[in-house]
Amino acid sequence: MRRSIAYPLVALGAVGSTLVVTSPASAHGYVSAPASRQALCASGAVKDCGQVQFEPQSVEAPKGRNSCDGGVAQWSVLADESRAWPAKAVGTKVTFTWVMTARHRTSNWEYFVGGKKVATVDGGNQQPDAVVKHDIDLSAFPGRQTVLAVWNIGDTVNAFYNCVDMNIGGASDDPGKPDPKPTQTTPPTQTTPPTAPGTTPPTTSPTSTTPAKGDWAPNVAYKINDVVTFEGKKYQCRQSHSSIRSWEPSVYTLALWLPL
Repeated sequence: MRRSIAYPLVALGAVGSTLVVTSPASAHGYVSAPASRQALCASGAVKDCGQVQFEPQSVEAPKGRNSCDGGVAQWSVLADESRAWPAKAVGTKVTFTWVMTARHRTSNWEYFVGGKKVATVDGGNQQPDAVVKHDIDLSAFPGRQTVLAVWNIGDTVNAFYNCVDMNIGGASDDPGKPDPKPTQTTPPTQTTPPTAPGTTPPTTSPTSTTPAKGDWAPNVAYKINDVVTFEGKKYQCRQSHSSIRSWEPSVYTLALWLPL
């Protein structure tokens, strides 16, 4: 399948794209943390997601829908509950992070649990920043929940739909606290490399999946202010994320990375 990715030339203010639902001016964005279903697909944590794994930012449909796929067949995998979507353990107050890969004037953002509106954040009909964060109180909804997060565009009939699966109250209220279950993207550090019986320990550390300091690589958990080198240029991380191919610093400039 041909990979169609909307590159976030946010400094220029607009990007061309192919969408099921067209709009006069294109906008793209999705919830990157806690990882939305499309973010899980893009990172490879959930397999066989179809086109959404290449376009997590493109789940667009007319306003007023109440489903994870916005009622669009192209994104129907996001509404497939048989996939047992992994739920992130969070506190009762959750910081939702949106990555706007193509920013557009915003009416508001809305958050729903079980069809009930939990919060509305006014967008002032202004162009949002490349990274937007909302602190949402979910204390009234403990346990395993699916939060529908909606970005309503200011001057079109469309919105962007994201579902985020969480175990609310399953961790500290601190949004920066990692999951109790370790991930594969950041291998644990060993002070002493393991050796087989009867062998001599190596004099150098074994090869790790973590890249050499300063070199960008996929499948690595980057934190805010991390500095990497990619294609001879330095970039500083603006938003914590786990990297995947097609999210290179030269592509997601300003949304995830700041050129130095």
